This record gives sequence, C-alpha cells and structure tokens, in this order.
Amino acid sequence: DEYSWPLLKPDIFAAIMDHFSSGEPLFTDKEVLESSDTAIHEDDDEVVAMIKELLDTRIRPAVQEDGGDIVYRGFNPDTGTVTLKMMGACSGCPSSAVTLKSGIENMLMHYIPEVKQVVEVS
Repeated sequence: DEYSWPLLKPDIFAAIMDHFSSGEPLFTDKEVLESSDTAIHEDDDEVVAMIKELLDTRIRPAVQEDGGDIVYRGFNPDTGTVTLKMMGACSGCPSSAVTLKSGIENMLMHYIPEVKQVVEVS
C-alpha cells in the first residue's frame, strides 16, 4: 500500500508530541543515558558536581534553545580539562567552536577556578 505524507504527517506528529509531553526519556538505552548523564552522583567530587550542575542549569538549556545539546564526558583534575560532546544542531555548526570557547569555557572557568579549559570530543 502507498500512503502520502500529508495523510501520515498528523498521526506521526501527534505520536511524537504525545511522547514528549509524557515526560518519558528520549532514549531508553542504558549506555546512552549514562553517557549523557549530568546527574550528580555520590562518588562525584565537589568540582565535578559543580560542573554538572552548571551544565545542567545554565549551559544546556541555552544550547538546547538553538537545537543543540551538550553531553558531559569527564573532567581531568590534573589538567583542569572538561571534556564535552556537542550534539544536535551544535555538531557541525560553524559557530560551535565559538560557543564552546567563548560561552561554555568562559562560564565554567568563571564559576569553577579548577577548570582551565574545555575541549570537545567527537
């Protein structure tokens, strides 16, 4: 059977909107959820907890408004390096490097003196 897009679009759109309004997670794969987790765990040290809180409350919402997202990948206390992954509209965006250095890095360094640089992993 052949269906046309104008007939399918309302049902597909409704299913997507129902899912988003349900509050269910977008991904259910445990590995994906853990890799993008900015929840503060009891084994996180104080610096990591502050980084995660700042990412979750200030940085991610601003980036998500533009259709992108940021995934926390880690913090190296010896070098002061925060590792992030840019996703969505941010991956491949010409201004993502400016966002990373001028926006994210500056904010993290301002509030958390232990942070010396922010780098992106692919």
